[in-house]
Amino acid sequence: MTQTTPLVLLPGLLCDDALWAAQAEALADIAAVQVADLTRDDSIAGMAERVLAEAPAGPFALAGLSMGGYVAQAVALRAPERVARLALLDTNARADLPEQSERRRMLMGWARDGRFAEVTPALLPMLVHPDRQTDADLVAAVTGMADRVGADAFRRQQTAIMGRPDRRGELGAIRCPTLVLCGADDALTPPKVHEELHAALPNTLPLAMVPDCGHLSTLERPDTVSAHLRTWLKT
Repeated sequence: MTQTTPLVLLPGLLCDDALWAAQAEALADIAAVQVADLTRDDSIAGMAERVLAEAPAGPFALAGLSMGGYVAQAVALRAPERVARLALLDTNARADLPEQSERRRMLMGWARDGRFAEVTPALLPMLVHPDRQTDADLVAAVTGMADRVGADAFRRQQTAIMGRPDRRGELGAIRCPTLVLCGADDALTPPKVHEELHAALPNTLPLAMVPDCGHLSTLERPDTVSAHLRTWLKT
């Protein structure tokens, strides 16, 4: 019988387990998958503590996309003995820029004022490749996740993201095998920040750039992402 690796997956902003559904299915033969709930806390540190409290007791593999990548870095730095391998997808190690935080506050205001339904359409051009923005199934998947997460959790998550620290000076302490992956056309966290991540981490697989893909790589190019994660889990 094939031994399965405990694998904890961390969603991004306004995302839930549907973000990782294709990977959970594709990797089921080698991984025991658990998707964390990152809707309940308003700080990256609080999210990381909850992930550790609810994760398998022994060493586990950890993958995070976007906001999930911020949390994954915090978990790996806080409990290196627990994280056997790390995957950082469509994310970065930098703190929020003032203009980014200003936009987040604007969208939080929309959510507070009953305009939450306008948030996902406003974000969509930054979330998926331009060629996929009229893909009805993909748009429905993104919108469905946002609706399930809801306005209150969105505001908590944005608060956490705005308050995240710059991790670039700490990445050298992450010694486990690490995969850095991003969509080659990611508009939110472009390839240059993944090159920065990859260069700062001491034990990495080759940098994975997924062609014709935006920010939500697990949804846009599920087979390619699953193949990279399989290699990472078996390395």
